[in-house]
This record gives sequence, structure tokens and C-alpha cells, in this order.
Amino acid sequence: RIGSAAATLALPGQRGGPAEYGVSLAVGPGARLVWAPEQLVSASGSDLRVTTRAEVEGDGRLVLREEQILGRTGEPAGTLTSRLTVRHDGRTLLDQELACGPGASGGWDGPAVLGGRRALGQLVVVDTAFADKPFEPALFGSAAAGSAALTPLAGPAVLVTALAPDARLLRRLLDEAGAALGAGA
Repeated sequence: RIGSAAATLALPGQRGGPAEYGVSLAVGPGARLVWAPEQLVSASGSDLRVTTRAEVEGDGRLVLREEQILGRTGEPAGTLTSRLTVRHDGRTLLDQELACGPGASGGWDGPAVLGGRRALGQLVVVDTAFADKPFEPALFGSAAAGSAALTPLAGPAVLVTALAPDARLLRRLLDEAGAALGAGA
């Protein structure tokens, strides 16, 4: 289980232009990894590009949790571009990119995308047990407290995508989904 002691805060750079960081995870056969760092907060004026890549082999098990907060309390969001790629035995199970904030293309804050919410997260679980007993799509939460959707992926994996008004409610949604999946992230 790998986490972090505190949230990551993306701040405006001294020289302008975007900042970048990447995470690469590898889970070998028989290994188990829970990757659950604290939230990433995109402060006003920041421009951050995050890339997370995970490769799972054989009967390895991965629980990957990301929580992204758009702006600190009472401030607008910075620009955040997040790319998440998950592969199992060399086959892509998930490859998604999300861009939010003033530098993102239009519509990210509209009712069809974030609908004014400022906390979003993903929970991905790769487990070969899902091949024999796949999960059905499911919803968690409520309109006021935020909502999450569980989506089975092609392969032995599921994706939970969550939106909430704040970090506390996002954490509660992902905890609920994780418990339903036996993921304890």
C-alpha cells in the first residue's frame, strides 16, 4: 500500500508554462498494489499535466485511486490535464484524459461534464477474479453529495468515476465504491 502524507498542491510556476509529472506503476504476477496518494489540488493560476501509467501482469492485483480538487476553498481552478492509462498483460484496459480549468477546451464546467462540482476522482481495480465474476454497472451517492458510476472495463477491471462538490464528499464516495469492490483504498 503506497499513499502520501499530505495533498499535492499545484501552484503557478515562476517562469510560466505548464508543469508536468508522471507516475509509472508495475504490478508483477502474484503481487498486490494499492496506489492511493492524497488529493491533488489545482490552485488558481496553476497549469499542471499529470500522467499515470499502470501495467499489471498475470494475476497481479491493482487498486489505483486518484482524487483531484479544482481550486482551493473559494478560488477558481487552475488548469489540470490528467491522463490515466491502465494495461493488463500488455493490453490496454483504460486510456482516458481529462482537462479542466481555464486552459482547457470549452465545456469542462458545463452541466454535461462537471456541472459546477470541483472534486473528481477515479478508482480503478484490476483483478483477475473479475474475469469469472464481473461487476455490473452501478451508481453511488446522490445529487447533493456527489455521485459515482461503476463501469466494468473490457478485461479483468472496473472503473469508478466520481464527482462531488468538495474533497470530503469525494473521499466518502470513493470509500463507498471501494468497499463495494473489496478494494479498501
